[in-house]
Order: sequence, then C-alpha cells, then structure tokens
Amino acid sequence: MKENDMQIEEFSVNEFTSPQCVKIGDNKPLALQMNGDVVIGGIFPLHYLVPELQPNYQDKPPITVCNGFDQRAFRWMMTMVFAVEEINNHSSLLPDVKLGYQILDSCDNVHSSLQALFSLISFPESVTSGNQIWKVKNTINLANEKISGREGLKSDDRRPNLSLTQEESPRCLSGSPIPVVIGLASSSPTRAVAQVLGSFNIPLVSYFATCTCLSDKRVYPSFLRTVPNDLFQVRGLVQLVTFLGWLWVGTIGTMDDYSQYGIQAFSNHFRHRGGCVAFHLTIPKSPTEAEIGEMANILQMSTAHVVVVFATEGQLFDLFIELTRRNVTGIQWIASEAWVTASLLTFPNFHSLLEGTLGFSFLGVSIPGLKEFLLNVRPSPKQGMEFINMFWEEQFGCQLSYDGNKANANKTDPLKGPSYDHPDAVKNPLCTGLEDLSLTSSSYTDVSQVRISYNVYKAVYAIAHALHALLNCDSAENEGRCDKYTKFTQGQLLYHLKKGNFTNQFQERVYFDTKGEPVPLYDIVNWQKDSKGKIRFVKVGDYDGSAPQAQQLRINESTIVWTGGLLQVPVSQCSAPCPPGSRQARLPGRPHCCFDCLPCADGEISNKSGSTECIKCPDSYWSDKDKVKCVAGIEEFLSFSETMGIILVVLTLLGVILTIIITVIFHCFRTTPIVKANNSEISFLLLLSLKLCFLCSLVFIGQPSAWTCMLRQAAFGISFVICLSCLLVKTVVVLLAFRANIPSSKGPKLFGPSQQRTMIFCTTTPQICLCVGWLLGAPPFPIRNLTYQASYGKIILECKEPWPLGFYLLLSYIGLLAFLCLLLAFLGRKLPDTFNEAKLITFSMLIFWAVWLCFIPAYVSSPGKFSVAVEIFAILASSFGLLLCIFLPKCYIILLHPERNTRKGMTGKYNRYTP
Repeated sequence: MKENDMQIEEFSVNEFTSPQCVKIGDNKPLALQMNGDVVIGGIFPLHYLVPELQPNYQDKPPITVCNGFDQRAFRWMMTMVFAVEEINNHSSLLPDVKLGYQILDSCDNVHSSLQALFSLISFPESVTSGNQIWKVKNTINLANEKISGREGLKSDDRRPNLSLTQEESPRCLSGSPIPVVIGLASSSPTRAVAQVLGSFNIPLVSYFATCTCLSDKRVYPSFLRTVPNDLFQVRGLVQLVTFLGWLWVGTIGTMDDYSQYGIQAFSNHFRHRGGCVAFHLTIPKSPTEAEIGEMANILQMSTAHVVVVFATEGQLFDLFIELTRRNVTGIQWIASEAWVTASLLTFPNFHSLLEGTLGFSFLGVSIPGLKEFLLNVRPSPKQGMEFINMFWEEQFGCQLSYDGNKANANKTDPLKGPSYDHPDAVKNPLCTGLEDLSLTSSSYTDVSQVRISYNVYKAVYAIAHALHALLNCDSAENEGRCDKYTKFTQGQLLYHLKKGNFTNQFQERVYFDTKGEPVPLYDIVNWQKDSKGKIRFVKVGDYDGSAPQAQQLRINESTIVWTGGLLQVPVSQCSAPCPPGSRQARLPGRPHCCFDCLPCADGEISNKSGSTECIKCPDSYWSDKDKVKCVAGIEEFLSFSETMGIILVVLTLLGVILTIIITVIFHCFRTTPIVKANNSEISFLLLLSLKLCFLCSLVFIGQPSAWTCMLRQAAFGISFVICLSCLLVKTVVVLLAFRANIPSSKGPKLFGPSQQRTMIFCTTTPQICLCVGWLLGAPPFPIRNLTYQASYGKIILECKEPWPLGFYLLLSYIGLLAFLCLLLAFLGRKLPDTFNEAKLITFSMLIFWAVWLCFIPAYVSSPGKFSVAVEIFAILASSFGLLLCIFLPKCYIILLHPERNTRKGMTGKYNRYTP
C-alpha cells in the first residue's frame, strides 16, 4: 500500500472511531415534521423536474433545487400526516405513545432521494424527537466494516445480525433517530434508498415502487411495500390485452428500472401468449424535440393501434403534447398503475388523445375524514411549513407574502423553497392565506376514490401495528399502555412488520408475504367523460392475482368507452385474421403476427378466423367449396343412369342387336355357299362369342358388387379368347384352302371340323383355367377408393384386384392369340379374291390392336369411373371392329348381291358384268 493510501486509511479509522457520529455539513433540505416518541420518516416526490447536476468533485454538491410541483404527491404526503394524527387521536392503537414524522422531498430522482435519505437518518445537533427511546451511541466502529470489506467478505457477511441490540450493533446508522421510512414512489430511487437502508436493517415501506427487482431479499432485505409488484400487473395486463383480442401492440417506456423491468416482463409474457410487440419506444430522461418528434412519427405510422405504457405522467407529458399538437387519434392507450389515475393528463387538450385509456390501478377507497383534513390545510410562515406554502401558491396561482417566499428569493436557500422563484411569480397576486380549498377542483381535493394515498395509509397503520406488538401494548402487565421506554432495534421492528397481519376498517387484510409483498389486487380503470366533459376514472373490472388463473380477470366490457369515445373494441393487427377456409402463412423476417392468408388445400378446412393450420377431413369426407366444413364424399361409379352409362349401354345393345341380326341372316342363308365356305359352325360360334363380348361390358356398368367384380374380367377374357380362337381357326382354314389348289395337298383333310373344334377348345382352355384360378385364389372385390378424394372430393367405388398379375396375364394371352391371327392373316392377304377372308381378318386384327394399344395408357391414366369407361369402350370398339370387318361384307353379298352367293360366284366363274 502506498504512503498516501495509508494516510487516508488512518484518517478514516480515526474519523469513524470518534466518540460520537457527527453529521458532516450544515445543508438541511426542507422537511415537514412533527416530534413524537417514535418518528416515522417519509420521502415523497413533491417535485418531478430535476436540473442536471454538473459536479466538479471539488465542492460539496448543494441541496438539489427541483421544480414542477405535484399536487397528487402532496396529497400522498398529507395522507401520511392524516394517518399519524388519526392514530395519535385514538387510544386503541399505540396508547400513550405519540407518533411523529419527518417528511422530505425526493424530487423523483435518485440523487435527490439519497440526499433526503441521509438527511433523514443522520443525527442533527439537537435530537429533540424520540429522546426517551433513541440515544446516540459511542460504540460505533465503521472502520472495522471497511477493513472486513477489504479482506474480501461478502456484503451479506458484513450485515449485522437482526437479533443484536442497539448497543451491540456495529453501525452508526443503526442508532438512527428514524427507525422506519415510508417511501418512495419510483423504482429507481427506491432501489438506491432500499439498498442503503438494507445494510442497517432500517425498514423501508414503499407505497408506489412496483419493480419486480425489489423482491430480491438478498439485495433489499429490509424492503416491504403495500403495493403489488409489477409481475402481477404485467400478468394482468397480458391477460387483459389478449382477452380483448389484441396481439399486435406497441410499448413505451423510460430509462428507469420500473419501466425497463415492466416492459421486459410484459414483452416476455405477451410473446408467450402468442402476441407480438410491434415497436418499443424509450423516452430519454431529457428528450429533445427531435427525439419526441421521431417517437410521434413512429406512433403515427405504426399499424399497432394499442400501446402499453410503463411510465409516469411527468415522463409522458412532452410526448402527449406533441401527439395532441398533431391531432393524433385512434390509439388505445393501456396504462400502468404509474399514470392510470394521473390528473395531470386529464386536461381538456388531452381528451381527444387519451379518452378511453384503460389500465390497472390500485384499489380505491374513500377514507373517512381525509377530505375534511385536506381542506383544513393552511399556509404558515413557521419553519417546516414550506411544502404547504408551495402547494398553496401552486393551487391558487398566487404568491405568499412570507419572507421566505418572496419572488426573488435565493433558490439555493433551502428555507425559501425551490418552487417559489419562477418567471411568472412576480406577476402573481398575493395570497391571503384564507383562500377556500373546497371551491377548487384538483387531484389534491379529489379523494372520492384514493389509491396511492390508500397505500400510504396502509403503510402507516402497518408500522403502527408492528410498534404496537413490539412495545407490548396488549400485555396485561402494562395495563393497556405501551412500554414506550423499551429499547429496540430497527431489525426488531422489521421482524414485527413482516409478521404483521391485521384487518383494517375497509375489511382488507393487510400483511406481507415472505418477500414483503401484499395481496395483488387491482382495479381496472377506464377514462370516460362525464356530463360536464371532464375525464373521470371509472372502474370497469378488477384483477386478483392470488385467485386461480381462470378467475383472476373480471371485466365488464359493455361499460368500457374506447379511444375516441367509441363503443366498439378497437382493432390492432399487423395482418387481418384469415377468414374461414384459409390459413396463416408466415412472412419471412416478420413477427408471426404478420402473415399472408392461403386457402386450404382440397380435403382440408378451417372453420374459424385466424386459423394457423387447416384441418384434414376424415376419411370418406371432403371439404366443401368454401373449405369451411367437411361433407360426405361423393360416391362415384359408372352408373346406368348417367349420360356416359346410357351411351355405353346403347352401344352395347346396338352391338348385340346387330350381332343377332347377322346371326339371323346367316341362319336363314346357312345353305348358301358364302355361309358354308368357312365352316358355318365356327361362324355361328364367332357370332355367339361377339354377343358375349358385347354383353360383358354391361357387367362393368353399375355399382360394383362381389359377383360383378368376379365376373367382369373373367367374362371379358374368356369371351375374347373364344372370339380370337374362332378367327385363328378361320385363318388357318383359309390358308389350308389355298393349299388345296396345290396338287397332293392333304391340309384340308387333316384340319376338318373336329380338328377345328379341338383347336378352339385348346386355345380357350388356358384362359378359362387362368380365370378360374384367379377367381379362386385372389378374386377381385369391391372397395371404396379414397385415393382420388384429395383431388376430386369423390369416393370411387371400384373393384380391387389383389393379384394385378392375373389381369395382365389375361390381357397377354388375348394379345398372343391376336398376334397369331394377325400374323397368319397377313400371310394370306395375297390369296385370290375367292378365298380373301384373310384380308378381312387382317383388317379386323389391325383395328383390334389399335384399340387395345390405345387402351392400356388411357386405362392407367384415367381416374375413377373413367378407367371403367375406357375399358368398356375398348371392348365395344374391338367387338364392333371384328363384327363389321368380318361379317358386314358377307351380309352385303347375301342381301344385295345374291347372284354372287353361288358356287360359280364363289369359284370366280361368274361374270358380274353379264346382263
């Protein structure tokens, strides 16, 4: 350690081990005080405008001179005075003990609050209050604490034990003449004061500091409050905002702890409930016109029409003036308890901007006798009445003639008051001191429903009940009197404060939990105009943070007046809620409250606005055209009653009738050469198989059933195989007939009628066996096919083929026979005209192949009933091709040219040109 450091250390030790703690300096701030056996300290923000200090670190900072008198805070202060006097005037609480008070101004500033605190708890040269209980001790050794601190002990380790007596306490301030302090209003000054007082176990009971940070008992062990912390208010505000359907809001705060903690907690809880913060504005301590203008621009341009504000009325004043100047309307303000009942913002020029403001406030009551007490306040030239004199001049716009209150008084003289010397003071008339407060209307005289004042009132009574228990006022030994000569420490008073539990005259149970917190109860207040055009704070609901979550918020929405005097809930949204039948789609890089609306896909619905996802319809159901409900899917199959079915049935019947006609013709002319030429028996068998081919198409039409599913492919396969077998035999017969003109040819003899029947049987049998095995092993069965539901909303009733290979084998065998017929017919295409049935077979097979080659891709790609229609069309087209190509030329000769239906005509010896 350097030599100069050692000298400083020695000086400090010598200073703090002097026989008596001495107050350094002689500056004394203004105070409202009254002597008593126990003196309660009070710190209130009577002013809210503090000049910026520029310390030079050479001279001692002077007492801060503040401006901007707050009448509401003055009422809070006078409520403390009223509560103390009320307790002193009643013998039921603290009998024979007189309470006193010493109240100072914090100016709502950390620096001024600490100045007031140190003046409050340090020793004046003459200690006139509490002499019977409080005595200055000479056993204080702050040097020991400093040394322990340098050795690395934690702050918690250096705190005195709560059970130490005053003589044993190692700190000078533990013997302070003020055992408890009521204050402060703002959270940042309260943190500074609470941290100092916590080191000496001096209780600090706040009436308005709501920052959640003050609940940390490790940092603020002696802090209590009669106001709920912001965590409960934040939860309530989030519930309120989301209950009213606002998920797109802006926030405004300041740079102090109250605002920063409150806004951060609100934003976190709000996002957890699905909300989005559109913007956050922070008001600087001393905002410039440019900064105010920029914030006003953001508020005007934003699509968020609901703004949650954590600030005081003084911090918001400049911004609201600018918004009023711009005639900004349509913003729904959500106020924290710090300004929700601020009369400063209820001036008529703010009505268009702030009417309809909604927010949380503390419970409001009407304290009996308070109004009369407040109206009886009078100015006085006595020392200690400066605050009352300031209020009087502010209230009546006049100037008192007391020496300490003249217009040109020195501002730095604390006895003359900081607010008396203002530019307009010389122009104000003189006050008589007899002005009637009952004729005025201000936040001071409006005590119909006091809120912060009630918190002050409860704080005084909580301290009185703690003293009542500490001084054994109810013991039988004292005979109804308090042992006011009992020595106690601030730690003992803090202990009894924490244990206090009583019910006041308003039937509210007053107590502190383990964190020094009260029951979180709030009123929901709405700013409404009365019949005289003045803003009134109307209760429209309440919030109980200790109740189950579903019962915490109670609000009567029908009684609320919204911004601009509207009766409908304002809308605040980044994107309009998606209508039913659509869903929200996130926009990249934007909050989730900003989205596009996309229609639901087919088969999905959304039946409410703002859906984030579409719901898929259950099986067998389909979305309607508006995508808002699921309807039963349309069962689809190729029915006899629809147009396509009717056309196919007509074509089928036409084919059958035409086949019957040809059969009749052939039967009537069965003895003619043209019928007998190619074995009439095979011709009739071929006509029969063609009838079956036409008729099997009817099995494909209609609702599928078990038997139709089994019959349709088997009937189709067997009918066509018989037909092709007959054609194959006919082709062979033609080729052998041609060879009969060749000498020594034995072909026709070897391939007679019996061999022809055998060939038909042999070529048909494999197909029959395949079909029988298929039907026995894995028969097709009807199903409800939902595959096409997602695209067409239809349920296809069709036949399911569990063994698809069976169908393809069936087609392959038909294709094999058709190929053989085409090949053999092609070989015989150049035979003489007399035997030229091969040409007809060739042409019919070409049609057959063209039809079925087109059928396969069309069948695979056609959905639902259209695949069935394609197969029926292929069956009918190939059947008509065979029927017309093979039999129509013969019928033409039979009916129109009978002269050619003779032996000579068949052998080519008939001359068609002979008359």
